[in-house]
Amino acid sequence: MPVEGRLVDAVADHRGRLLSIAELPPVPGVDVRERLVPGPPGGPEVRVRVYRPRAERAALPAVLWIHGGGFCLGNVDSVHGGAAQAALHARAVVVAVSYRLAPEHPYPAGLDDCWAALEWAAGHSGELGTDPARLAVAGASSGGALAAGLTLLARDRGGPALCFQHLSTPVLDDRLVTASMAAYTDTPVWNRRLAEESWRLYLGAARDRDSLPVYAAPARAADLSGLPAAYISTAGLDPLRDEGLAYGLRLAEAGVPVELHNFPGAYHAFVDGAQPEEQQRIGIEHLTALRAGLHRPAADRVRPAADQVLPAADRV
Repeated sequence: MPVEGRLVDAVADHRGRLLSIAELPPVPGVDVRERLVPGPPGGPEVRVRVYRPRAERAALPAVLWIHGGGFCLGNVDSVHGGAAQAALHARAVVVAVSYRLAPEHPYPAGLDDCWAALEWAAGHSGELGTDPARLAVAGASSGGALAAGLTLLARDRGGPALCFQHLSTPVLDDRLVTASMAAYTDTPVWNRRLAEESWRLYLGAARDRDSLPVYAAPARAADLSGLPAAYISTAGLDPLRDEGLAYGLRLAEAGVPVELHNFPGAYHAFVDGAQPEEQQRIGIEHLTALRAGLHRPAADRVRPAADQVLPAADRV
């Protein structure tokens, strides 16, 4: 969501109660339900919303849907329409997660909540009516950082097995050293100033550059092998553009199947800077890529052989 001024000031303006299921706009053809699932050790329960196409009776792929907002803003209400449309058009069960936000809850609280929701989704395929072999993560902006962090955690912890990651204008690198980050210091929607504040609020006491976990800033991971196939979209006028492009190329170099698309003339999150027909085209591509990634035949879900993957202790 566009921010005027400081992120920390926007927090007070954008925090409010979540709507109930009855208050959410209905999406024809999609059933929505909400529940609390076990949270991380010592943490609170995690609220999730489950979206399922009403006409589908077979076991479907599942995708954990993680909202953006600079680690500080946004909530599951803000992605209600997108999650419902994704469920309908990608023929999938979408599990949107309400995770704790900074600055009140800095890293790793949000990531821990998303991990708890991912484990719940993986362990309740029968209840959800999902195919346990087709579980994915999707996130936009800071949600992309959390989604990418989950893929690294899942790889290093030996599961849950993920088949796909869908990252839209993702936040990935706290170092802010790319050419696009240097160029776009005052762009609409997102810029270097907001990026600096966002990372500062999210990392809190963990902001020790020499010991920052790669799960907080996935671009810091030295090894990207063994991760699920990816679709990554970037915006040409976004300071995050180059870190997304670089991450996609590194995934490809590591043997991960990647589809990487930069949309010139668009600002961060594609909410401005593009004509309506272009925004529609981007939205259709995102849904098409999600559906293709979730329904890709098992034989096409390329994974490196076991002897090509480094032990977990050597991957940071």
